[in-house]
Amino acid sequence: MQQTVFDLDHLPRTYFKLALPVMLGMVVTLIYNLADTWFIARTGVTDLVAGVSLCSPVFTALMAFGNIYGQGGSSLISRMLGQNDRDGVRRVSSFCFYMAIATGLVLAAPGLLFRRQLLALIGADVHTLPYAGEYFSVLVGCAPIVILNFIHSNLLRCEGMSGLSMAGTVGGAAVNIVLDPILISVLGWGALGAAIATVIGYACSDLFLLVMLRRRSRYLSVDIRACHVSGDELRQILLIGVSAALTNLMSSLSLVLMNKYLAVYGSGRVAAMGIALKINMIAQCFLIGLSFGGVPLFGYLYGAEDRMRLRKLTRFCLTFLCALAAALSLALALTAPALMAAFVRDGDIIAQGAAMLRWQTAGTVFAAVVMLLTCLFQATGRVVPSFILSVSRQGLVFIAVLAAARALAGYDGLLAAQAVADLLSAGLALGLYVSVFGKGRV
Repeated sequence: MQQTVFDLDHLPRTYFKLALPVMLGMVVTLIYNLADTWFIARTGVTDLVAGVSLCSPVFTALMAFGNIYGQGGSSLISRMLGQNDRDGVRRVSSFCFYMAIATGLVLAAPGLLFRRQLLALIGADVHTLPYAGEYFSVLVGCAPIVILNFIHSNLLRCEGMSGLSMAGTVGGAAVNIVLDPILISVLGWGALGAAIATVIGYACSDLFLLVMLRRRSRYLSVDIRACHVSGDELRQILLIGVSAALTNLMSSLSLVLMNKYLAVYGSGRVAAMGIALKINMIAQCFLIGLSFGGVPLFGYLYGAEDRMRLRKLTRFCLTFLCALAAALSLALALTAPALMAAFVRDGDIIAQGAAMLRWQTAGTVFAAVVMLLTCLFQATGRVVPSFILSVSRQGLVFIAVLAAARALAGYDGLLAAQAVADLLSAGLALGLYVSVFGKGRV
């Protein structure tokens, strides 16, 4: 069974075969997110850019709900494959598919009903409300489409089909990129056009992944008759899935707080941070993709009780990701002004955004450690350390650092907060790894 799913004799090669398509898929996703930002920024309307930037936490929240079943399900399925439990894989995959759709429907109705209150909560004011409202309404109204995308893109990788998962992501991105200039610029729909293009791209990706699963998968299923899990299986899905989702939800909360603090200095600062964060996602996408790309292999080795190979793979991944993170951080820091200038013409926004970007990249090596070890804990079903790390780097640790840094250093403290939080969270992650897997095994 092991040999029919993964080649365990060449771990680095198998890891890259799984992880590189995930990384490339995330980079392409970033490209079409940047395309939204670029076309919107070229309108020259700062409040429009700020309004769309304010909706980033909404998208992150929808991603979080998708990851409850996408990452929670993939963690359990990977271990089931290692244990040769094919019936369990069939049932869990079907359950995750239908629960994702149901969750999206449940979120869409109250989201639209309480739209004004939620927009105020994320920081929209009289200037940005019209633009943020348009983007928010489309995104939340189509929540099932967005959430569903995170199910099969995760589950297909459990079976080693990272390439097909990437193809679905790339196809959706291509549709989005083609539609962006038409809907945003040619038709002049602005934020509304950007949101519609995004949702149509996700819908195309969902359809492709569903077709590929039905044609190519040996174990996964969308048969509604198989849509049932045991109490213990549901507990494992939710405990790991909610832990993974908390990373996204905490990120949303932290971004809302950051935007509120920056709004005091004007919408230009909010717009600059929105652009800087999306540029910083260049590095983040490489690291997140390479971290999550290894989850099926981590879970498979753990399920098969092959601890020696699991430790060997963890050491290799940590070394590789830290080296890559250092190189990406340096590259973005050196090119920060030029990268900002590619999106906006305003000299003040370029200068402020470049400083923000450099601070955001300062802790990238530490962030890589947190990402990989979080994925390792999730893949192996380690709920407590997974939960702790999920609420740390961009959650409780960041919020505490943000408040302290703002009180001590004002605006400059806001910029430095993420780098400090990354450092502290990396120390926490390494401590948890040693306590769970034993000293000397990092």
